[in-house]
Amino acid sequence: MDERTLKVLEYYKITAMLESYAQSELGKELVRSLRPVADREKVIELLEETSEAESIIAAEGYGFVSSFPDIRLQLKRAAIGSVLTPGELLRVAEVLAQISSVTRRMNEYKRRPGLRIIPSLVGALTPQPELLRSINRCIESEDVISDNASPVLADLRRQIARANDRIRERLNSFLHSPQTLKYLQEPIVTIRNDRYVIPVKQEYRSNIPGIIHDQSSSGATLFIEPVSVVEANNEVRQLKLKEEEEIRRILAELTAMVAQVTDPILTSLEILAKLDFIFAKGAFSRTLRGVCPKIADRPSFRIVKGRHPLIDKDEVVPVSFELGKGFNILVITGPNTGGKTVTLKTAGLFVLMAQSGLHLPADFGTETGIFNDVFADIGDEQSIEQSLSTFSSHMTNIVRILEQAGPGDLLLFDELGAGTDPIEGAALAMSILDWLNSRGIRAMATTHYSELKVYALTRDGVENASMEFDVETLKPTYRLLIGIPGKSNAFEISRRLGLNIHLIENARQYLSKENIRFEDVLQGIEKSRVEAEQERLKAREYLEEADRLKAAYKAALDKFEENKSKLLEKARDEARSIIRDARANAESIIAELREAARELDAKELNRAIEQSRKKLKDTQEELEQKPKKPRSVAKPPKDLQLGETVHIVSLDQKGQVLSLPDANGNVAVQAGIMKINVHISDLRRTEDDKPRQVKTGRAVNLRMPSISPELDLRGQNAEDAMLNTDRYLDEAFLAGLKEVTLIHGKGTGVLRNAIQQLLRNHPHVDSFRLGKFGEGESGVTVVELK
Repeated sequence: MDERTLKVLEYYKITAMLESYAQSELGKELVRSLRPVADREKVIELLEETSEAESIIAAEGYGFVSSFPDIRLQLKRAAIGSVLTPGELLRVAEVLAQISSVTRRMNEYKRRPGLRIIPSLVGALTPQPELLRSINRCIESEDVISDNASPVLADLRRQIARANDRIRERLNSFLHSPQTLKYLQEPIVTIRNDRYVIPVKQEYRSNIPGIIHDQSSSGATLFIEPVSVVEANNEVRQLKLKEEEEIRRILAELTAMVAQVTDPILTSLEILAKLDFIFAKGAFSRTLRGVCPKIADRPSFRIVKGRHPLIDKDEVVPVSFELGKGFNILVITGPNTGGKTVTLKTAGLFVLMAQSGLHLPADFGTETGIFNDVFADIGDEQSIEQSLSTFSSHMTNIVRILEQAGPGDLLLFDELGAGTDPIEGAALAMSILDWLNSRGIRAMATTHYSELKVYALTRDGVENASMEFDVETLKPTYRLLIGIPGKSNAFEISRRLGLNIHLIENARQYLSKENIRFEDVLQGIEKSRVEAEQERLKAREYLEEADRLKAAYKAALDKFEENKSKLLEKARDEARSIIRDARANAESIIAELREAARELDAKELNRAIEQSRKKLKDTQEELEQKPKKPRSVAKPPKDLQLGETVHIVSLDQKGQVLSLPDANGNVAVQAGIMKINVHISDLRRTEDDKPRQVKTGRAVNLRMPSISPELDLRGQNAEDAMLNTDRYLDEAFLAGLKEVTLIHGKGTGVLRNAIQQLLRNHPHVDSFRLGKFGEGESGVTVVELK
């Protein structure tokens, strides 16, 4: 890719953002070396690995790779026979631990269908558990070799410790002896040149024979190794030399183990760096809320609500446009600071990002083809050193681009032909665009020239676009409008800013009639577009409202069907209860009859009893069956009256008429606690057809026994309490109570939670809350009924 274009489009700012997501220095190196590629299969693979990493991060919350050091130098030193230091071996162990961790995480991860690249990379890692255990066993830190490194080392250190203890015991005798204590500057034992010494006053140096190893800065204190401990110190010194020799042997042995597996470790290190790089791309995609673009078969792109990644996400305005499908050249017009240059950079940067394997901050439906190269002439590149004007500087760059560009390239021109005479500049711009169009080269160009607007309208393969401008607020909206050339707003802006109207009208006289007519046409197009946009928004609002109403109607219908089934089932339960009671009463009566009628004909009496039982059984079986819609041969009633009792065929229930049929034949009927609309064809007259007044709203059962506004549930288990509460709410609702109190006690909260779970879905409950101070607080729940 053209290096100048990468800088102009700020590609390196994108890679700098991506670099911050890499965990290791090796991963950051891969990010810094990232460049767009023009191989279609390679681009698809790069995007696929980003998508895999993004899906894993979305599922797990993090990637598989954490920070690890670069050990290439240590591996090279081990391979040539150098002995690694403890710190270097620990860095090797850190990489080995990372290899094992990534392998374990991949094995634990529940693989989703479609993962291919990351599992294969992880599968190529070569864990070295034996080497890792050896290093961790032998080395505690960069300065400490563990006693567990070898039995010889542990034995030497025990001997050194015992020898040091003997030396301290002998020196302590100097500290506690009244004869020698007066010769000491301080009663302490210290170390100089790895040998134990005591601080002796300068004037008493002859009183304690021994070797002087050091003196204080003032010269008042001499650090003397008494003769009595010289041999012991020599012994310690010899033991420490043996200790150092054993440590060198251990380090050499560990280094040799590393040298044997240098190649597998180096390969795994490279894979870790690649995985770190891939997961950095996945994390960056989630930050951008990016999507994986579809890769088109030809050099083209379609951007759906693309957001420039370097603009603050709360300020960026998404743009949607395409190139290379119905047209090859896009000419963008619009006011200064209206977003033309940002649109150019967005298009170029999206192509570079996609061909680098990065997801794009856009919506689904975004796609891009593979471009061989991207060239951009954007910004003011006036050169004082080379005595080049803005026009000359731009033209120098354009000449370079035209010499290198070919089919399959993308060219971006900001203010093409600007910086010189407008007529000549426009002519040059049209000539350049003609040349590009004839060779099938994709290009985008911004301009202020009206000639280019007309040019785009009259050339095949060239399309107009404009950046929308709100004349009322004198501010750009940053929306890109494809197919509509931008209108010059200089006169309107000047008028709203207070320029004398006579000056503006005088300026219009200097315009040619063709320009005036063209601007009027653009104004008409813009007006029609705004009106069409407003109508489209209204249509969308109406459609959304219709969808909401449809959903609400369906929910209401579903609720009605659910309540209907519940009521029927409840009625059957009550009927069964009545039958059980009747059976018990009948059996009692039959027993009494048998006792009282012993003198009657026993055979006739038994026959009557069996007939009664059979009738009772038939009634029970009839109730057990699902209710069927009766086939009524009667005709729908005519001349209905308010309050008249009717039979609802579809529900097999009676109800009272609340309203006369409307124009569609619908009648409002009160059926129990429900008020429903029924078509008159679903109604039949009953024997009890005397009209009576019926109040609308909630039905009140006047025969209902007195219902207490409180229900005490304490001492009941959750299942019994929920059953009793459900029955109580039905009775309270039918009795017309507006508010009731359920007493469940505080306790562990199990009963309270069960009751409140029931209340959340109960059809009679409008709302509920815990009791307030003086009401029972958390020991009661106050329920508002509908």
